[in-house]
Amino acid sequence: MSAEGSAEGSAVREFVRGLGLPGLFDVHTHFMPDRVLRKVWAYFDDVGELTGVPWPITYREEEERRVQLLREFGVLRFTSMVYPHKAGMARWLNEWASGFAGRVPECLQTGTLYPESGVGQYVGESIGRGARVFKVHLQVGDFDPNDPLLDGAWGALADAGVPVVIHCGSGPAPGAFTGPGPVSRLLARYPGLRLVIAHMGMPEYSDFLDLAERYDEVRLDTTMVFTDFAERLAPFPEGERKRLLALGDRVLLGSDFPNIPYGYLHQLHALERLELGDEWLRGVLFGNGAALFGDSQGNHRFA
Repeated sequence: MSAEGSAEGSAVREFVRGLGLPGLFDVHTHFMPDRVLRKVWAYFDDVGELTGVPWPITYREEEERRVQLLREFGVLRFTSMVYPHKAGMARWLNEWASGFAGRVPECLQTGTLYPESGVGQYVGESIGRGARVFKVHLQVGDFDPNDPLLDGAWGALADAGVPVVIHCGSGPAPGAFTGPGPVSRLLARYPGLRLVIAHMGMPEYSDFLDLAERYDEVRLDTTMVFTDFAERLAPFPEGERKRLLALGDRVLLGSDFPNIPYGYLHQLHALERLELGDEWLRGVLFGNGAALFGDSQGNHRFA
């Protein structure tokens, strides 16, 4: 463990300990097969051409080191957000994610999907093998969540109560099926679906707050929102902060680790400076995730 890593880990843990929390519950972290992750990093290396802002990967490390870093930060639960960009990938990614969760006990077994023949079957199989969260990326996958091929999959996820972290906002660049419209139509069809809106729907924050107020099972994750980087790209409307307080038990910590252009602690500081209170912050950083996933890991405290 490097001296720098140790100092960073200590700083994160000190912040969390100051709130009286056992650790962190991060619902939006990425672990993928190596060749897939390298392609994701290559995308971010070039994304400055789309956004006008460079996106350096802070934690461009080998898998073992990335797991170690989250442990140093006191992250008690995290995810392996995987997502396909074409047909034929999702089943393979689900199998990889199942194996990863098997060897990394802190990781919630993660699944994904794509509109293709057999999607309902492999989603059901993944749930049966213990998948506790799914990731859907409408921008990268470039598909409508209301594609009829997905009906069986959405039905299975809704019936099982498995949360789905869905990238559906139009940041960092819009897609054909991003924005509140497609997700609004999906929820009208499956109102009990446990959707977690990634990045709070950046940049369509207000529209996705509307959906969270309309549907009791809709939640929002904090991934990158309020950080200095995101505020330059898509600032959160200051007048909407009071709505975050009202939805306090449905806001979850997400980080996008390792694919972030700043240190992990900055996301925590960005949430603190909203000044919505320690009770709200404790829920976001740990309690709300633990409640959603019925996780007993809260009984464990980091050293």
